[in-house]
Amino acid sequence: MTTPNHRPAGQWTLIFRRFKTHRVAMWCLYLITTIYVLSMFASVIAPYKRDAISLDNAYTTPFSTAPDGSYHVFGTDHLGRDFFTRLIYAARVSLTTAITVTTVSTLIGIVVGLTAGYFGGIVDTITSRMIEFISTFPTFTLLLIAGSIAIQNSDDIPIPALLSQTIGVIMAVNEREGKQVVMIMVIFIALGWTGVARFVRGMVLSIREQLYVESSRALGASHLHNIITHVLPNAMPPIIVAYTLGLSGALVAESALSFLGFGIQDPTPSWGNMLSFANSYMFNYPWMPLVPTLPILVCSLAINYIGDGLRDALDPRVQSEVTRAKRDALLKAIRDRSAAS
Repeated sequence: MTTPNHRPAGQWTLIFRRFKTHRVAMWCLYLITTIYVLSMFASVIAPYKRDAISLDNAYTTPFSTAPDGSYHVFGTDHLGRDFFTRLIYAARVSLTTAITVTTVSTLIGIVVGLTAGYFGGIVDTITSRMIEFISTFPTFTLLLIAGSIAIQNSDDIPIPALLSQTIGVIMAVNEREGKQVVMIMVIFIALGWTGVARFVRGMVLSIREQLYVESSRALGASHLHNIITHVLPNAMPPIIVAYTLGLSGALVAESALSFLGFGIQDPTPSWGNMLSFANSYMFNYPWMPLVPTLPILVCSLAINYIGDGLRDALDPRVQSEVTRAKRDALLKAIRDRSAAS
């Protein structure tokens, strides 16, 4: 009788299995995915138009009916615009901005960090000095300055029309609003790739000294082959964890910049500028700032929990420690029960 040959599970299959055991991370992943997918259908889900103004309905409290008989589940703002509608559209803008900024920054950081760490020499020296120079400036201060310049000179800054139109379609905004969002993205990307590059460079410096990389190099493998086959796959797990942390940071940073008036501008809704307007009325209507604050808090915490789950899944040592702790606790419970009986 022959036994079937079972193909061993691959690395990413094992990682996904370990990630699924982290229930909090899985629920957070479902939550973020649901919010983002629903935001893509904002025009279908939203009960009102995004910029529909009705001053008679201004400051309507949540779960109540406005003077004209319309119902607003999260109330209305100072212009009578429905909070729930704008929250859905703002989720589309804020999350897409954070995802785009983090993805592009990470890709740039990977390329620069891989090049500097693998080849070393003059390439590493020049890259390291450039990263150190950019990192000497306070990032958020530069964001404020660059955001102010971009807002004041938005019509004079050349942005490809196709790019603005593409962002406009994705975020359900017009071309002018899309151009404004693109400028904010470019500012974040220009200042956000350095941390990833420094992180990747440090890992590559360690990986390139491993025996399997040196053996491949001795056998005549090309640099590109070594990078794609040996260096990058071993550097990816920490990069993925860093990506989730960067995603949470980008979401909070964009919200903070828009809150201060140097980011995405009204009427384009983002959670940050919604909080900025609501903050002006917090003493008379204390519920207003809570509406845009909750999604920022919930999404940033959810992304961080996803990062924790990925860290545990990508690090077998952490997973084995957790398994060992559960096993020891189970054995202790069995011994205690046996002693009691």
